Amino acid sequence: MDIDLHIHTTASDGMLPPADLVKACAAASLDVIAIADHDTLAGSIEAIEAARGLPIHVVPAIEISASSPDCDLHILGYFVDPSSAELRAYTREAKDARERRLAEMLDRLHAQGFRVEFDAVVAASDGKGTVGRPHLARALVKAGHASSEQDAFERFIGNASPAYVPNSLVNPEEAIALIARAGGVPVWAHPPVYQLDALLPVLVGGGLKGIEVYRPGMLVSKLMRLEAAARAARLLLSGGSDWHGPDAGPVGTFRVRAEQVAELLAVGGI
Repeated sequence: MDIDLHIHTTASDGMLPPADLVKACAAASLDVIAIADHDTLAGSIEAIEAARGLPIHVVPAIEISASSPDCDLHILGYFVDPSSAELRAYTREAKDARERRLAEMLDRLHAQGFRVEFDAVVAASDGKGTVGRPHLARALVKAGHASSEQDAFERFIGNASPAYVPNSLVNPEEAIALIARAGGVPVWAHPPVYQLDALLPVLVGGGLKGIEVYRPGMLVSKLMRLEAAARAARLLLSGGSDWHGPDAGPVGTFRVRAEQVAELLAVGGI
């Protein structure tokens, strides 16, 4: 099987609607995918429905944004129950929190002389799903304040940049527990190797069950370090492209082999 367990849609900050993305993944001969949009189940639910009758399996998933005093990180939740009342309530709260955060970042940008309207950011998200920094970056480019989305992050809204505002949702342990109560498997998304020694024991103590090991562009040395850390902590291994849109190449360009994530798939009966 060819697999990608980390893909985004327009339900959060991706570039393709869920149904179109599922069709593109099927056309690329991917067998199993996970739609893991930021702090929303909408893309996953729509993708599961769109996959009916197609030769592709969609894993119900979500990517929860978490913050601690030292850093922000993301926890993937695989095989969550999309009907979980608690998880649905979280997604509604997260949407409101993201909009408050966006408004504060816009205020900071305006104070620095870079005016972007809230509606312009919503328009950058096609008016669907939750808004986030990638949408603000697109709006900054369209307004002529940045030459590219990367430039927008580096000069304005990236971590420690002048208009950056930390998210105020849940801490990592709360994210892990929320996923577990929704019947899911909590996995640390794109963990930086330099944070493993300090954070991995804390997250494992909080109930973490896996880490995302296989990603595009990984150096062999870092890949081996992540594999070793996962096995030493008896964690499940995951992998995916973290695909947001065509700028990263066609969907399906990066894929994970079944044997690399077999234990994780087995949890979901795949």
